[in-house]
Amino acid sequence: MEENKEKPNNRRKKIAAIIIFPVLIVIGAVVLFLYREYKATHISTDDAFVDGRVHAIASKIPGTVKVIHVNDNQFVKKGDPILEIDPIDYDVRVKEAQAGLETEIAKLSEIRDKVDTAKKQLAGIMASMEEARANLELQEANLRQAEVDFKRAESLLKKEVIPREQYDKAKTTYDVAVAQVKAAKERIKQLEASLETQKAVVKQTETSLIPQQAQIQQKEATLKGTELSKSYTIIYSPSDGYIAKKSVETGNQIQPGQSLMAVVPLDDIWITANYKETQLERVKLGQKVRIIVDTYPGKVFYGKVEGVQAGTGAVFSLFPPENATGNYVKIVQRIPVKIILDQDTDPSHNLKIGMSVVPTILVSSK
Repeated sequence: MEENKEKPNNRRKKIAAIIIFPVLIVIGAVVLFLYREYKATHISTDDAFVDGRVHAIASKIPGTVKVIHVNDNQFVKKGDPILEIDPIDYDVRVKEAQAGLETEIAKLSEIRDKVDTAKKQLAGIMASMEEARANLELQEANLRQAEVDFKRAESLLKKEVIPREQYDKAKTTYDVAVAQVKAAKERIKQLEASLETQKAVVKQTETSLIPQQAQIQQKEATLKGTELSKSYTIIYSPSDGYIAKKSVETGNQIQPGQSLMAVVPLDDIWITANYKETQLERVKLGQKVRIIVDTYPGKVFYGKVEGVQAGTGAVFSLFPPENATGNYVKIVQRIPVKIILDQDTDPSHNLKIGMSVVPTILVSSK
């Protein structure tokens, strides 16, 4: 009896096994098919992080920190003052440069006055020259008349028509006229020499204007440089963002280029995802991306593909690989993909630069 009971039970088990096994195979095939379809349309990687711009704050001039207006993690707006350097030394330099410029401007004014005076003296000499030439013409006319009178008196004296006294008077008049013409010519020669000398003085004085103007330009450049250095005593925020890596305190001596702090604009961040080169066949610009952040496991962020880097990460490393060797081993390379976040996906700025994320590109979304 027991043997007869066991036979139907074994038969039912065999029938159940025959039915369940194909069902399991079908279910497994469906699951495998769905998994492969999911993997084909959802490309993800855990080699990804939040990326963004970091504005390193450094001084352009040396000095002593006078005031710090910000603290770590404080939000600042573009143009807000964040640090001040003691400006006393630079105020002194500006005043010295201003005084030097004013001195050179005064010298230029003095030289211009000398030029004006020399030109006036030149004009006076030229007027005297015209007057002397007119006087020479007058004296020459007087000489010609005196010469005629003298020759007439000489002729009349020989004929005993006039007395000796009248002849002597005519001769004296003639001699005086000759002397006056000679004096007029000498005056012109003197004025001509003075004229050439004064022209040289004017030219020399005008020439001195050029180096003086150059000196003024140099002093102006020095003043602008000192004023520019003074303007660097106040450091302003280059963008909206949060203060990070503050490493300076009031009273510290700082040098040009020394890192003081950083401003991180969290409203301009993105995801840098290093996908394997074998994953990028179907990746296109504009495709949607679902992002999971390790810090917020229950929250999903969204973005889209903005670009794929023009080369692998290894190519842009400090020591790019050189594969022209006999022991080459092929390694699957990774190519950075830039993913920008949707505008409203992180209004509270929960994402911070450097956070690890897992982005999934929905390749069939576009």
